[in-house]
Amino acid sequence: MSELYSRSEKKTSLFGLQVHGPVFCTLASLILFSIVLTLLYRDSASELFSVIQTQVSTKTGWFFILSVNVFLVFVVYLAFSKFGRVRLGGDEAKPEFSTLAWFSMLFSAGMGIGLLFWSIAEPVTHYLVPPLAAASDVQAAQQAMNVTMLHWGFHAWAIYALVGLSLAYFTYSRGLPLTIRSVFYPFFGNRIYSWVGDVIDIFAVLATVFGLATSLGFGVQQVASGLSFVLGIDNGLVTQVSLIAGITLIATISVVSGIQKGVKFLSEMNMRIAVGLLLIIIILGPTVFILNSFIQNTGSYVSHLLTWSTWGESYAQGQWQNSWTVFYWGWWIAWSPFVGTFIARISKGRTIRQFILGVLIVPTIVTCLWISAFGSVSILEVMNGNTAIADAVQNDVSTALFVFLETIPFTIAISVLAIVLVTSFFITSSDSGSLVVDSLTSGGKISAPVGQRIFWATTEGAVAAVLLIGGGLQALQTATIITGLPFAFLLLTMCYSLHKGLSQDLKKKKEAEKANAVTHAIPNSSTSKMNSETTDKVK
Repeated sequence: MSELYSRSEKKTSLFGLQVHGPVFCTLASLILFSIVLTLLYRDSASELFSVIQTQVSTKTGWFFILSVNVFLVFVVYLAFSKFGRVRLGGDEAKPEFSTLAWFSMLFSAGMGIGLLFWSIAEPVTHYLVPPLAAASDVQAAQQAMNVTMLHWGFHAWAIYALVGLSLAYFTYSRGLPLTIRSVFYPFFGNRIYSWVGDVIDIFAVLATVFGLATSLGFGVQQVASGLSFVLGIDNGLVTQVSLIAGITLIATISVVSGIQKGVKFLSEMNMRIAVGLLLIIIILGPTVFILNSFIQNTGSYVSHLLTWSTWGESYAQGQWQNSWTVFYWGWWIAWSPFVGTFIARISKGRTIRQFILGVLIVPTIVTCLWISAFGSVSILEVMNGNTAIADAVQNDVSTALFVFLETIPFTIAISVLAIVLVTSFFITSSDSGSLVVDSLTSGGKISAPVGQRIFWATTEGAVAAVLLIGGGLQALQTATIITGLPFAFLLLTMCYSLHKGLSQDLKKKKEAEKANAVTHAIPNSSTSKMNSETTDKVK
């Protein structure tokens, strides 16, 4: 496999830059083309984005739903199968990061901004407009929590686990470059270094850039709303674009510092602030209600998991699924090259069972607690007549978090803490995303030149700004759905490729152990024969 890696390395030089020419040039051209078109046709872009999203969601929603369920079943199977004991990087490999640092980085990259943005807005929205007819407010509230946890729970993390595990295995155990094309080696063989591999990496980076831009767009809207709430600053488009520029600059400094100094430090800081904010809400809010709702919501989510995860709105013939579940599945799939590559980068030395259970269970539990603390309390406030939260959700979802915080003592101080957390998550997503995209466009290099990291950090910020200018939230969602669809096909192929690769290695290992046992058995037989002859001579 080292020979194959060398073949990839020889191709990664362009005008003195350490990039993979076909992938880098194609992507740079496509992204520049999309930016220019959006800015030139800004007035019609929003309408076009809406039409495209509706068509893609309506025609392929069933495919997204089926695929995401397949991913979850597949990774759970791997965790408890004979492959679960396989260690990423070989039997002697040791984890590079502590368990706490590992969880901090994967959670910051995997959810972060989105969870802060939607943990109040989504449950309240589903409560006000239930997906299914609700007989009472209580039933509507439970529906809202079930669906919200579906969108942020096991299925989302299963997608990340699949991509992260596949990349970590083929990179650390097979010695292939840290790039999406490497995952398909058992399927395509040496053709992954041809145009076939280039196409795979191009789709992966497009999905990463636009999926990341979606989260950055959500984040900057929320930061702007927070500054407007606390300082009275206008939260319009100019403020949002200015924030993107400023935060991208900070993210660029972080990405230049590298994964150990920049990304790890910010991720651990994110977790400390997030845990602190969560504890503040639990302690200063209705503590007993939050704990009760966490247990009830988690149990209801798990018990209704099969029903909700396969519901396709077939008989209702509505558009709810297209706007929510299909969008989320497309979002997580679009994010998976970024989050998966990043998780793979930090997961060497862990067994497949440790990896899957760690990525699936711990983040899901934390997510359920977070949604119960913020979402359940928000629904309770609305049920008790607090119309301010409902109005904020219906009029401007980016303000929902700060309107909710008005129900908690020390509102201004906690709001400032929330702004810091959103900003920090923004920076972490941007810098870790830049590291990932740089790796994918440089042929799988883990450490590429600083200039290339700066280029991609700047590009991600520019794409987020242009999408906000060209169509706002609608544009962000459309970009996610469009890039997530082709990558869903690649993920299904990835399941087969990973299983085939693991099976091949396990077979070779058993054959080697058998051959080794035979080799050791032959000298032992000779020794026994010599000892017998010596004994006879003595006698």
